[in-house]
Amino acid sequence: MTADQQATINSAVEILSGLYKKQDLFATSPESVKQFCRLQAAHLEHEVFGVLLLDNQHQLIESITLFRGTIDGASVYPREVVKEVLSVNAAACIFFHNHPSSLAEPSDADRRITTRLIDALKLIDVRVLDHLIVTCRSAYSFAEAGIL
Repeated sequence: MTADQQATINSAVEILSGLYKKQDLFATSPESVKQFCRLQAAHLEHEVFGVLLLDNQHQLIESITLFRGTIDGASVYPREVVKEVLSVNAAACIFFHNHPSSLAEPSDADRRITTRLIDALKLIDVRVLDHLIVTCRSAYSFAEAGIL
């Protein structure tokens, strides 16, 4: 990717983030959520793990990239996720991370961390609506696949 292309993508993400911070994104529209998450992370050459923090109406409170990894993985810590969720009093959330390899299929590690996060957030009555894996080509939804 050229420097100009990267700058254009970064500008688009900033503009969209600003719009969505005005609570224009509702998690009731799966395609807009996928598109937003793809713009946030699909173009990166390293893995990132983020969370969309949502209110009771599934309206976006904030989108946060919590962890940064390498080309093939990112360490995710449930304690840190719970802290972020509590800090904004979120009622629900959607996780997202990218696969720089362009393969959107979840790994065993992806499935395990999703289960751990769901279990941790269940203890504080926060719903996990989805976990998206995004690439430049597509997005995989755990909810649509029936995994959640």
